[in-house]
Amino acid sequence: MKKIIIIGASSGMGMRVAMDFARMGWRVGVAARRLDRLQEIKAQFPDRVEAMAIDVAAPDAARRFESLIELIDGMDVFLYAAGTGWRNPSLDPAVEARTIDVNVRGFTAIVTSACRYFARTANRTPGQIAVITSVAGARGLGISPAYSASKRYQWNYLDAIDQLAHASRINVDITDIRPGFVDTALLADDPRKDSLPMLMSIDYVAPLIEKAVLRRRRVAYIDSRWAVMTALMRAVPASLWRRLSFDL
Repeated sequence: MKKIIIIGASSGMGMRVAMDFARMGWRVGVAARRLDRLQEIKAQFPDRVEAMAIDVAAPDAARRFESLIELIDGMDVFLYAAGTGWRNPSLDPAVEARTIDVNVRGFTAIVTSACRYFARTANRTPGQIAVITSVAGARGLGISPAYSASKRYQWNYLDAIDQLAHASRINVDITDIRPGFVDTALLADDPRKDSLPMLMSIDYVAPLIEKAVLRRRRVAYIDSRWAVMTALMRAVPASLWRRLSFDL
């Protein structure tokens, strides 16, 4: 039986993907800060799902992650679906700090722990580290400075891990999943949600994420429209980009 661990599975894309993999017959380890939501998944698939509370920004996150790996007796695929971010044009320090804690420090602690695990275990069958990042990593966004910067950090960190794994002959594949706007809890209280361009539902996005994981894609944009949008964003000259205003 294949085994996958998903961090950030208490809601949104992470929860839906976790349930889908359980339906496929995988053994699934789920983690997030809210254990009660994780127990809802376990209740539906009691023989296939194990749950553990993990706050990726806490000092014990990597240790608890390793305990979850032991709980399901190994890991073939790791999916990092945790993340946070807000509009913050006022540069509220607390908002920026929380975004960095989760999307940079927490992400790094967990991904490096997963990489070390596969360095020890993935000798014959390759492991896989997949991360749901964002198209926001394409450029710095004035309305969400820490969020867009943290997603670019994740892009580059996964590039570095992929290069390091190849050089070190670690048998692990890296998958960077870059969705555009998705209708999740992060947008629930945003009064501008209905005006967001190319907003996608979880029902639409989840199968595309799963396909990217199962096909072991190196980079997957969700969806092709956002791949085009990202290319256009990256092509804008810096002198013009600074004049643009994204009041979404």
